[in-house]
Amino acid sequence: MPRLLMIKTTSLGDVIHNLPVITDIHAHFPDTIIDWVVEESFADIPRLHPSVQQVIPVAIRRWRKSLLKNSTWQEIRHLRHQLSEHQYDHIIDTQGLLKSAMIGRLASGSYHGQDSASAREPLAASLYHHTHRVARNQHAVTRNRELAALALGYPMPDNAPDYGIHAGQLPGTLTLPSQYIAGLHATSRDSKLWPESQWIVLGQQLQTQGIALVLPWGNASEHARAQRIAAALSNAIVLPRLGLTALAAVLGHAVAAIGVDTGLVHLAAALDKPTIAIYTDTDPLLTGVLAHDKHKVINLGGKGQNPDTESVLDALAQVTTI
Repeated sequence: MPRLLMIKTTSLGDVIHNLPVITDIHAHFPDTIIDWVVEESFADIPRLHPSVQQVIPVAIRRWRKSLLKNSTWQEIRHLRHQLSEHQYDHIIDTQGLLKSAMIGRLASGSYHGQDSASAREPLAASLYHHTHRVARNQHAVTRNRELAALALGYPMPDNAPDYGIHAGQLPGTLTLPSQYIAGLHATSRDSKLWPESQWIVLGQQLQTQGIALVLPWGNASEHARAQRIAAALSNAIVLPRLGLTALAAVLGHAVAAIGVDTGLVHLAAALDKPTIAIYTDTDPLLTGVLAHDKHKVINLGGKGQNPDTESVLDALAQVTTI
């Protein structure tokens, strides 16, 4: 059977945006075995897709900080061994960065990527065997799907993206209300945050409808923010720290998700949940939430904007029946 290596390493949102590519490839070549190279912290995402055979984790971020350690070079040698185990019919790098392109060179097979005018780092194009022009003024999901179609020679899909993943069962140690909304308050930059005061007003409005606000977190500052929001509400729950598989389950069992510009809001949409994405410092045109069912998601705001709570609640009413 043909075997394909997919390279999309970071970030969380980018990895999620690459899931429809796997669905597209499987639809056209159902016998193809697909492996995926991804940063270790995001490895749970491709594992959610049933058409991914093997997930090969890398730790470039961690390796950069410990290049003098023997353990780092042992892990790099192990990566080389994993990538040399198979002769790939095709290798596709949808990341378009020099680091991702270099990873693909460790494997054997016909190597595809974006040309120098399309790649995020033009030098990456010099490492591919075959380069393809992919217009930059498209949504990230569309760009990924187009590159794969060009690489493998099938027509560019015109259907809505199918992320191909489903939420599993909630962890047995976690008990949540029957109706809750996931409040995805954390993001990579402070400029992309939504004010805590507005999260509190949102929680108060949800309380009048008998709906809890569930707050995940990933580091100490996010935990502190979640606790401050919850302290002002009687219907808020601060989750324990969870991995991506468990978080996917939490999102999958939610009534809806409301979140700022973060990977988890894209995960909620990928799981086909009603999703409101709040943008305050980025443009959602190219990287906003894009779902299989466009009627289930709304992107609010943009660079230099701060959507008010009423707008968020109005959007929520449009995508849910609560």
